[in-house]
Amino acid sequence: MSDPDKPASESPTSPPKSPPKSSGRVFLAVVDDSPELTVALRYACLRAQKTGGRVALLYVIEPADFQHWMAVGELMQEEARQQAEQLLQKHAAEVQKMSGAMPVLYVREGQRRDELLKLIAEEPSISILVLGASTGPKGPGPLVSALTGKFVGRLRVPVTIVPGNIPVEDIESIA
Repeated sequence: MSDPDKPASESPTSPPKSPPKSSGRVFLAVVDDSPELTVALRYACLRAQKTGGRVALLYVIEPADFQHWMAVGELMQEEARQQAEQLLQKHAAEVQKMSGAMPVLYVREGQRRDELLKLIAEEPSISILVLGASTGPKGPGPLVSALTGKFVGRLRVPVTIVPGNIPVEDIESIA
């Protein structure tokens, strides 16, 4: 006789399905205002969820070019930090919804490429870098271009590049 509380696909002798064991993998995505970030985040979240990993988000505050008055420059940096934190919190909520876990958040100040490379070198838990690539006429974007070009030798982790025009259904099937 079958148990009405168990799904039909589960036999009485098979153990219930459990979530994947933690793989310790950390999928790092770089937060910016590009449209391809959405596909990179979805891919990273699905991979983390399926492998028992976790997502990390990096936002880099680029230095203000306004150096004439120190007080104005400091105010601009403070506003940039507040905007960064708001954007990170927004994406962190999305990541938690998609992956089931809160992401690790990093905020750095400097040049995006340099700070990304430093973070990967300093943080041994980061396992995979996930970048979204623009499919527009200007090319894949400065980070993708740099990290698949002359800076590839400075990486200690694999890079997954997700084309920005992949439909959601395709991301779900390949992740």
